[in-house]
Amino acid sequence: MKFVDEVEITVKAGDGGRGCMSFRREKFVPKGGPDGGDGGDGGHVRVVADPHLTTLLDLRYQRLYRGDRGQHGRGKDQHGKNGVDRIIRVPVGTLIREADSGEVVADINAPSENVIVARGGKGGKGNSRFATSRRQAPRFAQPGLPGEERELRLELRLLADVGLIGMPNAGKSTLISVISAARPKIADYPFTTLVPNLGVVRHGDGSFVAADIPGLIEGAHRGEGLGHRFLKHVTRTGLLVHLLDVFQVEGRDPRTDFETVNRELALFDEELARKPQIVVASKVDLLPDRGTVRALEAFFGSRGHPFCAVSAVTGEGLDRLKDMIADGLAARNALAADDHSRDGRMAIDSHVAEH
Repeated sequence: MKFVDEVEITVKAGDGGRGCMSFRREKFVPKGGPDGGDGGDGGHVRVVADPHLTTLLDLRYQRLYRGDRGQHGRGKDQHGKNGVDRIIRVPVGTLIREADSGEVVADINAPSENVIVARGGKGGKGNSRFATSRRQAPRFAQPGLPGEERELRLELRLLADVGLIGMPNAGKSTLISVISAARPKIADYPFTTLVPNLGVVRHGDGSFVAADIPGLIEGAHRGEGLGHRFLKHVTRTGLLVHLLDVFQVEGRDPRTDFETVNRELALFDEELARKPQIVVASKVDLLPDRGTVRALEAFFGSRGHPFCAVSAVTGEGLDRLKDMIADGLAARNALAADDHSRDGRMAIDSHVAEH
């Protein structure tokens, strides 16, 4: 299935039905009172998270989504039916923005989460609603109100615990293929990975989800290479695993690659550059000696980055890497729980102080 992670659509909620202007006309009631019914409300346009979807592909081929209009009111105090809501199903992790301003409308992070993105118009009141003791025969009714219409941009941001980042051909796809059941395309040329790949990694009694993000190059935040099209997919991850190719067939310095990728992360979103990173030296099986690995371990250790040397071919270091990832995620979860508990205590203290 083709991976589509960004689309623009138009949503138009249903208009409200007209209220009816009518009077009772019966054989023995020549001057019956008003009996015009109300118009029905227009249908909303809703976005619903579907855990079975992984792409916004379907939305690329249909750009306009309309809610049903409300039915018009009729005589004999018959109210029009409300319009049916229009449902747009999207993957979990979809961010909805106003197309023009970029303002966030909704961020859908849970299965079956339901958000109204365009509200249906209210139905108009029939003339029976306006009858009073002084105005017994109102000859008017309300029109229905129009439904909302909006231009929206939907962005899919993958939900993963761990993001694998690095320069093209750093070995990310090979790594995710051996630690999970994911089967990405692997070849010996840049930008083999054209879409992010998700893999579930089993570890001990638990598991975590890893995302293989297509390679980043200098200028990625401006759209160079595969650019910011894929940088957004690491924004939701809690931990980054930064792969460095230590078998530098092109003469690049792994430390320079590390600085280049992190600079692009910071230019795209400063929060990304502050995420914890595990630095991984990949392809160590190709090295004639380990002097380079020892030098890199000392360099990154002095900067506070956990370091691990691995070979996806021989399996060297993979168990240690999974242990480090699991420990990093556990520390993040504990910190998040502590922050949540502290926020709760502060809210309680504030409430007590106010009373």
